[in-house]
Amino acid sequence: MPDMNQDYALFLDFDGTLVDIVERPDAVVVDPALPRILTTLQDRLGGALAMISGRPITFLDGRFVPHQFDMAGLHGLEHRIAGRLSMCDPDEHPALREAAERLSEIVADKAGVLIEDKGCSVAIHWRLAPHEKEFALATAHAAVEALGSDYRLQHGKAVAEILPSAAGKGKVIERFLHEPPYMGRRPIFIGDDLTDENGFKTVNAHGGLSIRIGAGETVAKVRLGTPADLRHCLSTWAFEGSLPFIRDDR
Repeated sequence: MPDMNQDYALFLDFDGTLVDIVERPDAVVVDPALPRILTTLQDRLGGALAMISGRPITFLDGRFVPHQFDMAGLHGLEHRIAGRLSMCDPDEHPALREAAERLSEIVADKAGVLIEDKGCSVAIHWRLAPHEKEFALATAHAAVEALGSDYRLQHGKAVAEILPSAAGKGKVIERFLHEPPYMGRRPIFIGDDLTDENGFKTVNAHGGLSIRIGAGETVAKVRLGTPADLRHCLSTWAFEGSLPFIRDDR
């Protein structure tokens, strides 16, 4: 019998999906069992497994050493498909680099408001200072307005990120689906946040399966409770060959 796993392409968000959300973006912890789960599942899927994240690829690679998975980083501004790497050059965004410096100065006296400079995007976090939400949002909106139409604001959980308008998880999932080994497969995308919604829409449009982790309004077709719940499901798929929320309902 043909292996039905070869019909699927799996796309996974990182923060809030594979790992729990933490107060500081640099404090994230990867479950020790996760790399083996993902490498086994990658083999089962014939290589069609990729992380689709707002994090830089270099950050994600550092959390999965020595493994190097296919990935899209910075909401698709950089990607690695079947081992072929395309990176974003911060020097191509001089206006954003200047904005990042100004933002650091603006929030310097706001305890708990953090600037995460990713090179080709800049995020403002207020998870440690929820009372500063309005300040952080106003600062982010002012910065993106000054940058003009080449940049946009991406909202997330206690974060607002300024990134090039061309970036988007839906767009980069579409790109993966035109490349082997993802081409011709039914996509599955699992995420947890507003940043994942356009990815869900793309997958839905391809007749795929969209899965939201946690609460919140969503266009996803299936919902799971926590990253731990997802890791359990992925482990079952990797080592037993079945995943409860997959149905051959095309």
